[in-house]
Amino acid sequence: MDIFGKTMYPSLPEWSEILDDVLLNGNQEPIWNLAPPEVDDRPFDAVFVGGGGAGRFGGAFMRARGGRPLVIDKWPFLGGSCPHESCMPHHVFSEVAKELDLAKWFSGQLWFPNFEETKISILQIIELVKEGRSGAHALMNVQTKEQLDVEYVLNATAKVIDRSTVEVAGRRFKCKNLVLSTGVRTTFPDIPGIKLPGVFDFASLLSDLTYEPRRCVIIGGSKVAMEYGSFFQAAGVPTTILTRKPLMTTANLHHVDEDLRRYVVEMMELRGIEIIDGVEPVAVLGEDRATGVRYSKDGRQFDLETDFVFVATGEQPNVSNFVDALGVRLDDRGFIEVNKRMQTSVPGVYAAGDLIGPPMEQFKARHSGCCAARNIMGEDYEWDCEEYPDFLHTTYEVVWCGLSEAEARQKYGRVVKIQLPPDGLPHEHCAFPGGEGTMMLACRFPALTGFAKLVIAADSRKIVGAHYCGSGVKNVFQYLDHLIRRPGGITIDEMGALNELQINELFIQLCRLRSGAEILTDL
Repeated sequence: MDIFGKTMYPSLPEWSEILDDVLLNGNQEPIWNLAPPEVDDRPFDAVFVGGGGAGRFGGAFMRARGGRPLVIDKWPFLGGSCPHESCMPHHVFSEVAKELDLAKWFSGQLWFPNFEETKISILQIIELVKEGRSGAHALMNVQTKEQLDVEYVLNATAKVIDRSTVEVAGRRFKCKNLVLSTGVRTTFPDIPGIKLPGVFDFASLLSDLTYEPRRCVIIGGSKVAMEYGSFFQAAGVPTTILTRKPLMTTANLHHVDEDLRRYVVEMMELRGIEIIDGVEPVAVLGEDRATGVRYSKDGRQFDLETDFVFVATGEQPNVSNFVDALGVRLDDRGFIEVNKRMQTSVPGVYAAGDLIGPPMEQFKARHSGCCAARNIMGEDYEWDCEEYPDFLHTTYEVVWCGLSEAEARQKYGRVVKIQLPPDGLPHEHCAFPGGEGTMMLACRFPALTGFAKLVIAADSRKIVGAHYCGSGVKNVFQYLDHLIRRPGGITIDEMGALNELQINELFIQLCRLRSGAEILTDL
C-alpha cells in the first residue's frame, strides 16, 4: 500500500481499520510512505531501523533540521512496543489496579457496592487495551506523515546489508548513516518447562491469553513484576513473586530510598501479594501446560501450584543481525556499546533506545534518538542518562529523583529530611501525606495514604533527593528533578516560597514550615 502523495490520506478511523486488518487478519502488505525521485532525490541522511520512540523522534528531529530520514518498522504503525504491548497496557493495568484497590477497601461502605472479586475479568481488560491502542497507533502514523513530514516503510522487516545499505520488502536503500533502534525482548530463564503453554510475559499476555487465571506465580523481581503483580492481585488472582533480590534493590533502580522501598513492599504485602526473595527458579511444572513452579531457597526446593506463570526477569536486546552484518561492539550484557553521541564502534552507525541498555524508559529512547540525529546533522551533542527521575506503579504511584537519604549522608555528611509519616509514628496513626488521589483513604484508612521524604544537604540548604509513594505527583517529579540537577539547584527556602495547588503538593508547605530556621533540623 503506497500512501505517499495521495490526494486523500488515510484518516484516523481509516488508519485504525488498516491496522486491524494487519493485526487481526495478518495482512503482510508493506505500507510505503516514500517520496518518488521527482519529489525528493536526495540520499537518505540516515535510515532508522526501528520506528519506536528512538526512531520516530530521531527521524522527526532530523527532518526538522533539514535532513532526509527514512524510518522502517516491522509493525504496521510507528511508536514501537510502547503503545502496543508495554507502556500503554501497563498504565491501563495500573489504573485498573488502583480503581479495584479503592473498591475493595471501601466495599459496602458509603456508595460503594459490596466488592465481588469473581466479577473481575482480566480478558475483558485486555480487550479494553486492544480497543484503545489503535487510536494511538493511528495518530502516530498520521502525525509522522502529515505534520512531521517523515518518510517511512511499515509492516516490513529491515535487513541490514552493510553500514550504508538496508533492504526492506525487496527494495534496497542507500544511506549515509544507520541508526539502530529495534528494542528488546523478555529474557526467559533457561529452566525446564519455560516454553509450556500457560507461561507468559508482558507481550504474550496480550496476544496469547485465552483463559481467566486462577493463581499467578511471577518469576523475577523487576519493575514489571511489581506492576503486573499488583494488577493481578487487585483483579482477584492470588499472586506470588519469586525474586533473587529483595524488591527495588536491583542495580537498574538506583537511588531508591530504603524507607520508601520498605513502605512500598509492606503495602504490596498488605494487599495479599506473597513475596519470596533469595530464590532461584528451578522449573516450570506440567506436561501439556504449566501447573506449577519449582524453586530453591536456602538449599531446599519448594513447589507452588499455579495455572498462570508470568516471567519478569528483564530484557535482552535484538542485536544478532547487526552483529553479523556490521560487527558492532557489545557490552558484557549484550547491549550495543555507544558513546555519549550514540555512536557505535562502527563509523556512521548509531544506536539508540533499549538496544543500548538500561534504563528501559521512553524518555531515554526519545532523547537518544534525537541525540543521534543531532550529531548526524553536524551538531556536536553529547547526552547520557545515568541520572534521571524514576517511577513504578503498584496500586500507588511510586516516584523518586536525586539521592536516597543514605547516599546523601555519605556525600554531604550533615543531612536533614522532611518526612511523612515521621520516624517512630505508626502509619495507622498518621493520615499524612494524604494528597491528590488518597484523601478518601486518609479519612478512613490512614496507614494507606502513602510515604513522602525530602532529603536536604543541611549546609547548602539544597534539596538533593525526593521520594514519594502516593498518587497525583508523578508528572511533577520530572520538573523537580530538573530543579535539583540544574547548576544552582533548589533550596528548601525556594521550595517553601512556591505556591502549592493542593494541600500536600510536593513538600511545599512542609518546606515553608522549616525554611525560617537558620539551623535546619528534621521535620
